[in-house]
Amino acid sequence: MKKIFLFTVLLLTVSVSWSQRSQIIAYIDMEYILENVPEYLEAQNTLDEKVVKWRQNLDKEARFIEVLKTDLANEKAILTKDLIEEKEEEISLKQDELRRLESLYFGPKGDMFLLRKQLVKPIQDQVYNAIQSISARKRYDFVFDKSSELVMLYSNKKYDISDLVLGTIDRTRLIDEKKAEREERNAPKELTDRQKEAVSKREAAVAKVLSAREAKKKAIDEKRKEYLKKRNKKRELLKKKKEALRKKKEEAKKNQDNNN
Repeated sequence: MKKIFLFTVLLLTVSVSWSQRSQIIAYIDMEYILENVPEYLEAQNTLDEKVVKWRQNLDKEARFIEVLKTDLANEKAILTKDLIEEKEEEISLKQDELRRLESLYFGPKGDMFLLRKQLVKPIQDQVYNAIQSISARKRYDFVFDKSSELVMLYSNKKYDISDLVLGTIDRTRLIDEKKAEREERNAPKELTDRQKEAVSKREAAVAKVLSAREAKKKAIDEKRKEYLKKRNKKRELLKKKKEALRKKKEEAKKNQDNNN
């Protein structure tokens, strides 16, 4: 209802101002445009592959937690209070690790956000720049996105400028490619070295971010290993105490039998 209300207000605004001067309206289909930009499809495929890998890692950790819960439920009747608390603590720790890992992948500043910004945003900027250029040249007052949540009850194909946007992007890409080829042919070796240095710096920055992510994950793994080591040591000590207590009871019983 809110969207319909906003759309109605927009139409009324256009109607009221129609007497002052004719409004020029166009629309695009953003999905259609992006699907026909090869760089976007390549970037989206790369992002999707990463997301699948991250989801698999999270699912693996979640399944491991479920196994721990099932084992605890099955063994709870024969475990001591201390062992039950240790297992519950281990499960809680694994759940915290899973939440941290999920935030690391899909949080507001996570890997997905950074990778999308690196891969997809430059292509979206190309599309918006093309729309701005066409709108200024054609003097459009409004440009709607047909594929967005804005309700379009009717759209006349002659007002669809999606192909015009694609053509502008293609021309811009062709101009940039020719310019790059010309610069590559004419540029001295010093300029080429500078370009290589700039690329190297960008790659180093991305590598630094990914390295930091890996370091955080490694720290989590180390913390878990340390916890398991302490837990096993505590279990072993408890086992030895129980064994000593059992032997002491057997010794006491044996002495009692001898005295009798």
